[in-house]
Amino acid sequence: MKLEKVVPWGRLASEYERMFSLTSEDRAKRIVDCGGGPSSFTAEMTAQGYSVLSCDPIYQFSQEAIRERIEETCTRMTAMNEETKAQFRWDHYGSPVQLSQIRMRAMRLFLEDYPVGRAQGRYIIGELPLLPFPSAHFDLALCSHFLFTYSEQFTMEFHLQSLREMARVAHEVRVFPILMAFSGEISPHLAPVVAQLQNDHYQVEVRKVDYEFQIGGNEMLVIRHKSV
Repeated sequence: MKLEKVVPWGRLASEYERMFSLTSEDRAKRIVDCGGGPSSFTAEMTAQGYSVLSCDPIYQFSQEAIRERIEETCTRMTAMNEETKAQFRWDHYGSPVQLSQIRMRAMRLFLEDYPVGRAQGRYIIGELPLLPFPSAHFDLALCSHFLFTYSEQFTMEFHLQSLREMARVAHEVRVFPILMAFSGEISPHLAPVVAQLQNDHYQVEVRKVDYEFQIGGNEMLVIRHKSV
């Protein structure tokens, strides 16, 4: 991975709770955030006493290198959100500038926790479709704004392998959203992936959540082992 190719954009734990419909029972589970990047979910949850790890290739870089990359890309992301403003609902975030302030807050929380968290094993270098964890190591695996979001960049087979891998390391998998990033359409990979996972004897459902920023993006994919 080359850091100059990464566009870091972190989300708060409160956003994760809504995107993934996390209950108090869910928060008490052992959770892995796949592709967590500079989101503050792991930092905030750890501060509250919960057990959360984050896995991402960006964790091969230092705190300062990631901080510099965040500063380089923030203005660009704000401008992009302004250009695509009509694709989103702004009742919660207000405006692209306010959204960027929220994102920067999340990334600051991440950066504050990152050096100690990496040393303590909360931030693990790794990426889909292969995760560096034993089978059934977690209760819940989450993936935010990566799978399905970038369907034009990643094949259906990549998605299937990634979801199988998440299901290998966790008893339950939740992926949000199921829309593509720029078109706002449901990913063309969703239907064949669901069919194959059901053929593999997983329980699979698309579930509505109490969160919608991208217009129409209020559903997550949930995968469980049949025995769960």
